[in-house]
Amino acid sequence: MNLIKSTTTFSFFTLISRILGYLRDVFIAIYLGSGPIADAFFVAFRIPNTFRRLFSEGTFNAAFVPSYSSEMVRGKNFSKMFANNIFNLLLLGLLFLVLIIEIFMPWFVFLIAPGFQENSDKLELTIYLTRITFPFLLFVSLSSFFAAILNSHNKFALAAAAPIILNIFLIITLFYGKTLNDELVIYLSYAVTLAGITQFIFLIFFTKKYFKPSINFSFKISKQVKFFFKKLLPSIFSSGITQINILVGTIIASFQASAVSYLYYADRIYQINLAIAGIAIGTVLLPNLSKYVEENKINKINFIQNKSLELSLFLSLPATFALLISSEQITSALFGYGSFDKTSVKNSAEALFYFAFGLPAFALIKVFSSFLFARHNTKIPFIFSLISVILNIVISLYFFNEIGFIIIPIATTISSWLNALILFIYLINKNYFEFNKVFFSSFFKISFTVFVTMYVFYYLIDFFEKYLNFDSSFKLVTIILIVLVIFIFYILLSLLTKAFKISDIKLKY
Repeated sequence: MNLIKSTTTFSFFTLISRILGYLRDVFIAIYLGSGPIADAFFVAFRIPNTFRRLFSEGTFNAAFVPSYSSEMVRGKNFSKMFANNIFNLLLLGLLFLVLIIEIFMPWFVFLIAPGFQENSDKLELTIYLTRITFPFLLFVSLSSFFAAILNSHNKFALAAAAPIILNIFLIITLFYGKTLNDELVIYLSYAVTLAGITQFIFLIFFTKKYFKPSINFSFKISKQVKFFFKKLLPSIFSSGITQINILVGTIIASFQASAVSYLYYADRIYQINLAIAGIAIGTVLLPNLSKYVEENKINKINFIQNKSLELSLFLSLPATFALLISSEQITSALFGYGSFDKTSVKNSAEALFYFAFGLPAFALIKVFSSFLFARHNTKIPFIFSLISVILNIVISLYFFNEIGFIIIPIATTISSWLNALILFIYLINKNYFEFNKVFFSSFFKISFTVFVTMYVFYYLIDFFEKYLNFDSSFKLVTIILIVLVIFIFYILLSLLTKAFKISDIKLKY
C-alpha cells in the first residue's frame, strides 16, 4: 500500500462528496435560511447523519478491520464466516433499534432537541421529519459494513464515493425547491432515506467479489464475534468523538433560536478539511498498520505512524490558519445568499472561527486513535473520549446562559485538544509511538511553509476585500480563486522547502 496515493484517492472522492454537500447546503440556506423550519430539518437530518458519520467515517473500520484482517490471516473461510455473522447481528440489531425509535420518536426528539419544547409547531415538525429520515440509519450503517470490507482489501475509492449518493439525491430535490414550497423539507427527508437505500445497494454490488452476505439468524456467536462487538461501541464512541461533541452541542444549542443552524453551517465548512486530514488518513493507514502490528514489524509500524502524523499536520495546519484569518469571508462566500442574511453569516462565522482552533486536534484524534485500534485497543480511546465529552458538556452548560451558543465550539475545541494530548502521552508512555529522525525536520519545514503561505493568503484576502463583502456578486468566485492560488503556492513552496517530496508518492508502506 502507498499511504499518500491511497489517502489521495480516498480524499478525492471525499472532497467531491463535500463539494456536492456544499452545493446542497447552499440551496438549503437559500430556501430555508436559519429559521424554525431549518432548525427542524437540521435536527431531523443531524440524527441519522450523525450515525452515518459515527459508522462510516473510520469508526466502524476501527473495530472491524483489525478483526477481519486477523481472520483473513487464518484463511478465506474464516473471514467470510466472521463477516457474515457480523452482518446478520448488525441487521437484527439495527432493525430492532429503528423500530423502537420510530415508536418512541417524540421522546427521542425531546432528548436530542429539548429546547424545541418551547415551540410546539417546530417540535411537531421535527418529530414528523425525523420519523421519515430515521430509517436512513439502518441502510447507512449496513453500508458502512460493506465499506469496511472494501477498505480491508485496500479498495478505498468505492467506499469513499458511496456518500456522494446522498448529496446527489438532496441536490436533485432542492432543484425543485420553488415548486415544492412548504413541502420541500418533507421531500428532503424522504430523499435522505431513499439515498441510504441506494447507497446500500451500490456497495453490495461492488463488495460481492470479496463477500456475499446470506441472511441467517441461526448463526453461532464465536469468540471472535464477541471480541468484535466488545470493541465496537468503544470504538464508535472514541473515533466519532468529534461528531458526538457536535451532537452534544446541537442538544444544548436547541435552547437558543437559530443556534442549531449556525453550528450546522460552521460544521459543514471545517468538516471538509477534517475529512481529508483526519478521517482519510486514519481509514487508509488502519488495514496495513493492523497487519504490521500482527506481524510485529516494528520499523514498518514506526515509519507509517510518523508519516501519517506528518501528513495529517501538513493538511490540517494551513486549513486551520486560513479559517482563522477569513472565517467570515469564507462563510459569506459559501452561504451568504437568499434567506441566509448578514446576521446568519456573522454568527456562523464566529462559530467557525472557534472550531478552527480545534481542527488540528480533531485530525490528531483520528490518527492517534488508529494507532491504538490497530493494536485492538478500543478501551483507552473510549475512556479519553468520555473525559472529553464530560468536559465539553460541563463547559457548555456552565457558560451557555452567559455567552450563548458560541460557547459550544469553544468547549468542543478545548475538550478535543485535551483528548489529543492525553492520547499522545499514553502512546509515548506505552512505547506505541516514538518520533523517528526525520519527523522534527519535516515538522519545521511544514511550519515554515504554512507560515509563509498564510502570510500570502492574508495579503490576498485584504487586497480583494471589496470583492469579498456580503453584497458582492463576485465573492464566491473570488474566494475560490484565492484558495486555488494559495493551494498551488503551498504545494510549490512545499516542494521547494522539501516539506513534501515527489518521492513520497512512490513510497510503499
